[in-house]
Amino acid sequence: MTGTRDDFIATARAVAPLFRDPAVAAAWDGPSALAEFSVGGLAGHLAYQVLALPGVLAAPEPTEPVISLAEHYGRVAWIGADLDAEINVRIRQGGDAIGAEGAHALAERYDAAVDDLAAGLPAAAPDRNARISLWGPWSMRLDDLLVTRMMELAVHADDLAVSVGVETPPFPPTAVETVVDLLSRLAVRRHGPTAVLRALSRAERAPDTITAF
Repeated sequence: MTGTRDDFIATARAVAPLFRDPAVAAAWDGPSALAEFSVGGLAGHLAYQVLALPGVLAAPEPTEPVISLAEHYGRVAWIGADLDAEINVRIRQGGDAIGAEGAHALAERYDAAVDDLAAGLPAAAPDRNARISLWGPWSMRLDDLLVTRMMELAVHADDLAVSVGVETPPFPPTAVETVVDLLSRLAVRRHGPTAVLRALSRAERAPDTITAF
């Protein structure tokens, strides 16, 4: 497998214990750290980042135009959308639907999907294209798609851990580098290079935020 594919599987496995943490199950129906998301709904959304992919791999290779990571994040509807925008409502509803099965069942389903991907990703061609239909009429290189999922796994694992007061799982260093690189590029696009440079190097001149989204 490529380094990206190995990192994705390692990141997915690092997230897995969260679904079995007693604190997550105990708080399942309560509010999470994300507005309008229950803990169970957030767990469902986190799991979706893996659960969606076996179907992506099993589908015929898409014919939609292939775009870059940067262009993908320039097109997705959720960036900058209001909390009650249709896309965000759909995302929350999707998480709720996946989380409705409960913590134990979700953990079992998640682990099975990770195992399927660990077996299936090595067989996918290096130049394989892929898409998630929710995004829009475009596709990406499979490895670029996996980078988007690694970012979602890392960010939402932290959201879930904070929601229930447990430690955020440690991720592979190379996966962290990939995720931070992506978020840094998006932060530069949103705030400009000077703001990001100052935030990373000069506390006395740092802006209030350089969040990527």
